[in-house]
Amino acid sequence: MTRCSDSGEDSTENPDRNQKKRKKRGKHVSFPPDEQIVSGFAEDAGRTDDSCVTLMDVIGAYQQSCSKHQVQPRETILQQLQGVCGGGSVECLDLKGERLDHRSCEALEVVLKSLHFDFINLQAAQLEENGASSLLDMILYYESTTYLDISDNGSMGTSSWRALAHLIKQSVCLSRLDACNVCLVDYRVQSLSKALLTSRLRVLHLNNAQLSGSPLFTLVRALKTNRALLELHLSSNQLNGYQDAMQLGDLLRYNNTLQTLELSDNVLADAGLEELCDGLSRQTKGLKVLILKNNQITERGMNHLARTLPGLKILEVLDLGDNHLGNEGIQVIREPLMVNSSLLHLGLAQTNITCEGAVALAEFLAESRLIQRLDLHQNQVKLGGLMALSLALRINCSLSHLGVDPIPPQELDEFLTETQKRLQAEITQRCNANASRLQREREMNME
Repeated sequence: MTRCSDSGEDSTENPDRNQKKRKKRGKHVSFPPDEQIVSGFAEDAGRTDDSCVTLMDVIGAYQQSCSKHQVQPRETILQQLQGVCGGGSVECLDLKGERLDHRSCEALEVVLKSLHFDFINLQAAQLEENGASSLLDMILYYESTTYLDISDNGSMGTSSWRALAHLIKQSVCLSRLDACNVCLVDYRVQSLSKALLTSRLRVLHLNNAQLSGSPLFTLVRALKTNRALLELHLSSNQLNGYQDAMQLGDLLRYNNTLQTLELSDNVLADAGLEELCDGLSRQTKGLKVLILKNNQITERGMNHLARTLPGLKILEVLDLGDNHLGNEGIQVIREPLMVNSSLLHLGLAQTNITCEGAVALAEFLAESRLIQRLDLHQNQVKLGGLMALSLALRINCSLSHLGVDPIPPQELDEFLTETQKRLQAEITQRCNANASRLQREREMNME
């Protein structure tokens, strides 16, 4: 939406007062006075639009600012603003892949001053040291966005990360930050972690950030006392099953605010799952979603999970996809799943399950009154498994989605092909009926 704060008294206030206000807030970038940044924003105090700037004003001001800073206006920015003028909303300022040098960043101030964006995408923007610092200071000063992506900007130096830390600590608006594909070691992770002690961030994506070892220790130490962050995404960080898993287990022991922990594509293995399960068992409130896809977990790791599942009261989503569980692993957790009183979604895609594992899961489904989604894609579940799952759904009243792949046609004769179609149609029908029932119950509870 277009801001209205730069009109009337605000747009004509004393320039020295502006400078003092910015100095008081700790800015190290020297901003020009407002009337020099945006000419014409307050040219008519009696405007019928309540003196709110229009998007055409912003476009004109941006072009003038580019001229002042001796850079060409970015066509992508003009197109995005013109699209908004055509009737859209200011959802995103997408600068992905743009090369933003210092002058290009300075020219953007008039846009950041006048508009608030749901998302500013600076991914792979080749941010230079001074330009990045200035841009992050502007985003903080004008509270320009609720979601910022600075991924793939490996050239950001010390002052840039200092500015980012200040933004994280001070912003009352920023709720999500993505800093993926950036090496978070030494000063970078120290700055980020210190900022997280008092930040208001709700969602943090740090995928592929080389966090294994000391960097993870530094991050977890801050997050143990953080009471704002709800989602932490740490996929592809080479997190191991020993020191790293111990740190993550500690995080779950001491932090009861975090609701989502995403750890896909690491090497936590069975030993790491044991540490996580120990932390999970201490959760009385907090973690609802745990994603462990592709972590070299085997059926041996299911013994740790089997001891933990019966006592869990909070965890609603568990994704173990792309791990080597096999039928043996499913047999180990079958009864603990029946006893569990919280799990709603279970992800078991590509876990080497055949009909034997599907029959064990069907026994679980027949007993469960909670489970709503079960993903069995990319497993070798054939007619015997489909039949068992279909029979279980005649009893189960909660499952609204069952993901299972069709059997390749070359493996079936005509009769078996028709049987498969009938079973899959019956599964879909019963899941849809359960989904409708759950929706009616939710609506009744809301009334």
